[in-house]
Amino acid sequence: MAHTSAGGLRLHTQRLPGRGDGPTVVFLHGLVMDNLSSFYCTLAGPVSRAGHPVLLYDQRGHGRSERPPAGYDRDTAVADLTALLAALGLDRRPVHLVGNSYGGVLALHTALRRPDLVASLVLIDAQLTGDWVEDMTDTLSVAALGLEHSGLPAQLAALGRRKEARLAAGADALLNHTSLIEDIASAPPFTARDFARLRCPVLAVYGAHSELLPGARELARSAADCELCVLPGVGHTVLNEATDGLCAAVLTRLGARAGAVAG
Repeated sequence: MAHTSAGGLRLHTQRLPGRGDGPTVVFLHGLVMDNLSSFYCTLAGPVSRAGHPVLLYDQRGHGRSERPPAGYDRDTAVADLTALLAALGLDRRPVHLVGNSYGGVLALHTALRRPDLVASLVLIDAQLTGDWVEDMTDTLSVAALGLEHSGLPAQLAALGRRKEARLAAGADALLNHTSLIEDIASAPPFTARDFARLRCPVLAVYGAHSELLPGARELARSAADCELCVLPGVGHTVLNEATDGLCAAVLTRLGARAGAVAG
């Protein structure tokens, strides 16, 4: 287990080697119950074995990273990532960002705020347009109330389910003792104008049954260089339930980008 001090925050990080000196692929996970481990057996290993250096990290408040009471807005997430790349000496050239769910939101925001840092984007069923901010904050608020009054972490621990108890306790701390919900609620959805500002290539991978697919279609229409890959038979759970198709799309895109740079 490695921790990196970045901008005064201790972030849990893991790096996997690649071949050569190509751009690093940085993975951004989703919210609350998610952490860097969701990429280990899905994308990170295959990407590393294909020759691309990999960086995974637990975002602020998640997994084994430090959990301060505030700073869960998008701009601070970009600042955390920028500081992390600098601390690891990875800020000398742009990196590929791969974001799942809300991690895709942060990856896209990074590309808009710091286009100099981003070589390309892969967005995996990320929330982009529509009423997702209100829907997400409502869902998180309900979950927060449930965790606050249920005693679920203690119940799981009493049953010997230590990993689940640890995850539930972390979710309770994040939802009920930080500004996460308020910070998410304060940020507007992306617009077609935002998508048109993107300067890097984008691969958007969505499930055919995902309710977020309309936002991806708007992204594909508005961004200068965006490929939309729709995987059949799945909804929002692309990372875990359509791993093979997702992996093939990501490796193809990374291989194409590496060829373009080499050419």
